[in-house]
Amino acid sequence: MGEEQLTELLAAWSDGDSTALERLLPLVYADLRRIAARQLRSERADHTLSATAVVHEAYVRLVGQRQVRLEDRAAFFAAAATQMRRILVDHARRRSAAKRGGHEMRVTLDEEIAAGAGRDLDLLALDQALDELGAVDPRVARIVELRFFGGLTVEETAEVVRSSPATVKRDWHSAKAWLFRELGGPPPS
Repeated sequence: MGEEQLTELLAAWSDGDSTALERLLPLVYADLRRIAARQLRSERADHTLSATAVVHEAYVRLVGQRQVRLEDRAAFFAAAATQMRRILVDHARRRSAAKRGGHEMRVTLDEEIAAGAGRDLDLLALDQALDELGAVDPRVARIVELRFFGGLTVEETAEVVRSSPATVKRDWHSAKAWLFRELGGPPPS
């Protein structure tokens, strides 16, 4: 996919061209599906959402947004990450309410950590902790959302938050340590 073509379609969509997002989806579908599949791999084996369902729901929610200005690929994936977070959290809340607190959705905060220690987190607790982090430092909470839910690279995240990659790396490391402490786990190595 050409970055220029993607940028043109995003600009057209932001300017009110309702067909632009339809033309954009085939260009980004594989990336969105990869991000959703990565998220779902770190959850329970009996999870009822599929990567396809998450992508399609994120698409429906993006189409429903008005007055969204997405300037480039990173901004688009940031918006998609926000929608995916909301979808997964909404699903976890519905499931938790249905089970009266049983079988909460569990996710791995970081693939690198999961490979080494297999530490899982409750998605609802993570969402609440992210909200608390956002009250203290909205930019750092956004970095976590972009990296964790959106699968953005450090460089892409830096572009979205308008910061240097070194600052994003430092904030990402600090945020993970803060989240582990808030969620009652040992800090990441």
